[in-house]
Amino acid sequence: MSEKHDVTGVPTTGHVWDDSLADFANQPPKWWMLGLAASAIWVVVYWLYYPSVPVPSSNTFFKGIGGWTAIKEMDADKSEVDAVRGKYEAKLKNMTPAAILADSELTEYVKRSGKVLFGDNCAPCHGTNGVGAKDKDGLVAPILNDDDWLYGGQIDNIHTTISGGRQAVMVAHKDSLSAQQIDDVANYVKAMSDEGKDKADTDSAVAAGKKVFMESDCTSCHGADAKGMQAMGSANLTDKIWRFDGSLEGIKRTITYGVNSGDPKARIAIMPNFKEAGKLSDSEIKKLAVYVYKFGGGQPDLPVAPVQATVAQPAASAVTATK
Repeated sequence: MSEKHDVTGVPTTGHVWDDSLADFANQPPKWWMLGLAASAIWVVVYWLYYPSVPVPSSNTFFKGIGGWTAIKEMDADKSEVDAVRGKYEAKLKNMTPAAILADSELTEYVKRSGKVLFGDNCAPCHGTNGVGAKDKDGLVAPILNDDDWLYGGQIDNIHTTISGGRQAVMVAHKDSLSAQQIDDVANYVKAMSDEGKDKADTDSAVAAGKKVFMESDCTSCHGADAKGMQAMGSANLTDKIWRFDGSLEGIKRTITYGVNSGDPKARIAIMPNFKEAGKLSDSEIKKLAVYVYKFGGGQPDLPVAPVQATVAQPAASAVTATK
């Protein structure tokens, strides 16, 4: 039963607690009621204009009188982006990676789009920003943001690696060298990395290892100076950068079982072929090559080293290294 408030005179629902607290029965302000009505009308219009409820006996939704869809909006946005990208994409299509690098504006565009391609295709193995990935046996995939390159850091080298892949081979020496010889050469290789080649060459403690290294097939791939050959992808054994486990036991395992040698205990080091696999277009491979070159310590073009020019070698992916 409605009553009037003693102080304000406004009708109440009968729920009155004191002079300042009561449950009033007066109507809301007109502006509030108009807003409520407008909101209700807006809901109906929105529901009719845009896709809303499923259509009976159909897998589709009521499409709305406006004909709007998220796909159409995405296509419209994509068309705008493609229009901006178009001039760059058309330009780089017939350019070499080296020519792209010579064009600063195009290089900046390629770096930005290459970052997305790297994240989608390369980061799962090489890590974000090319920091590499490791497990208990060492690097699963090499670090790309330093200046150490098995096959060379020139832009064309990087482009060839991405487009054609790399699957080098280091033979297992378990049958060609005795256990003692493997121990000796492993100690020599470790000493070259830890102390430098000059000191290792004069260290009587590793002299036996040096003898094995020089008289076996080690120099055929790593060179007499043990600095490796980029044409073969064989590693520099005199620095402190290791492709696999750089401990003495890790070096012994690599020498014993090899890399990609077919032995169950061999190191596995395979870079997939992104071109023949159809994973990337020619333009996308160029973008990745430029991106990796720019953030990964890419090297300027240099004359081919004499050791690479004079030594007869198999294909570039034929041999790898302990590092």
